[in-house]
Amino acid sequence: MTATVSPSPTLEAEDRSSSSALRLSLAPTGSAPALLDGAWWPRSRDLAAELPSLTDVLDPLWGRITRVTVNPTHWPVFPRKVPGAGHVVKVGWFLAEQDPHELLLLSYRSGRWNLLVVPPRTDPVSAAWLMAAASDPHGTSTASRLMEEAARLRTVSETDRAVEAVWASEGGHEAGDRVARPRVPAGTAAMPHQPMVR
Repeated sequence: MTATVSPSPTLEAEDRSSSSALRLSLAPTGSAPALLDGAWWPRSRDLAAELPSLTDVLDPLWGRITRVTVNPTHWPVFPRKVPGAGHVVKVGWFLAEQDPHELLLLSYRSGRWNLLVVPPRTDPVSAAWLMAAASDPHGTSTASRLMEEAARLRTVSETDRAVEAVWASEGGHEAGDRVARPRVPAGTAAMPHQPMVR
């Protein structure tokens, strides 16, 4: 297993070296507290398969992760425990109390962290934006607000592409060169800065 952990708000490569590299982006160490400490982009909604690699990478950085909680809205099945590096991590859930797009990690030694969970099938452009936004040390948005903003940006981008496609199909820039401009008879047009004579 390979893991890539970024201390800055950037998206790790889409696994050019390995299909099992962890996709994780964290706020810089020692930064001011924000609502989110970073983002995690799992490959599936299978917590039993995904969590061990996440906790193995975070244990040396944040202290031994002992508990993880999720909102079950987006996790069809989740285990009560997953193996960690030399220990067991308990998995719990909160429905109303926890943002459905967030993963909460607890450590005996160091406290708690909140990660935005980027949905596994998210397109790379949206995922990159989400990971950067969630890792911003000055971020003030919740995980759900970031997901809403990413959806809005995606809609704007799709609309822009659709408008551009229509424009191009109708001739685009070239059409502007072919359009005949209406001619105004010379005797009826007023000259700039001169009054019309009747």
